[in-house]
Amino acid sequence: MNDDRIRIPPQGGTAFPLAKGGKLSIVDPYGEQVCDLFCVDAVNLLDGLSSGRSIDYNDTIHFTNGHMLYSNAGKPLLKILSDTCGTHDFLVTPCSLQMFQMLNPECTYHPSCQENLAKALAQYDIPAHVITTTFNAFMNVPVGLGGAIRVLAPLSKPGDQIVFEAQRDLIVGLTACSDEGSNNGSCKPIEYAVARE
Repeated sequence: MNDDRIRIPPQGGTAFPLAKGGKLSIVDPYGEQVCDLFCVDAVNLLDGLSSGRSIDYNDTIHFTNGHMLYSNAGKPLLKILSDTCGTHDFLVTPCSLQMFQMLNPECTYHPSCQENLAKALAQYDIPAHVITTTFNAFMNVPVGLGGAIRVLAPLSKPGDQIVFEAQRDLIVGLTACSDEGSNNGSCKPIEYAVARE
C-alpha cells in the first residue's frame, strides 16, 4: 500500500483519480486549516458530490465516522472510516472570487477554492459548473436555533485527520482553503495520502 503524504501548499489545490476501495486520508498538519473536497464518478464526470443528497440520506448535517457521501444521482461515493476532529461543514460552497468581492468591493483578485478546484479538475475534463457544495473538512460552521450560520475557527488540532474509502472509481479534487477567515486568520498547508490495497 502507498500511504506517503503529499502536501498541498497554502491556498493551493490538486486533483487525482481514486480507485474503488482506495483509502483517502486528509491531514491537517498544523491545525485550524480547512480542506475543501469535491469528487465525481469517474464513469460519469457530470455526476458530482451532492451535499443535499448526503444530508438527506444520512439524516444529519454533522458528518463523521460511518457516514456516506452521495452523488447527485444518489450513488455512494465516499464512506468516512475514521475521524479524529469530528467537526466539518457540508453546507457552504467553496470560497470564490465573487465571495471575496462581496466582502470587499475593492478586491480585484484573491486565490479561491473554487478557482483551484476548477483548474485542478479541468485536466480530467470536468467542467467548472459541476463543482457545487464541497465537503469542507475541519471547517467549523455552527448553525443557530434560528438557522443563522457563522464561520468560526476550525477545531482541528495539529495532526487531526479524516479517512474516506472510495465506493466507486472517482476523480477527487482537494484544496488547502484560501479564505483566511475560515482558517483563524492564516492559510496553511493540507496533507493527504492515498492507500491502495
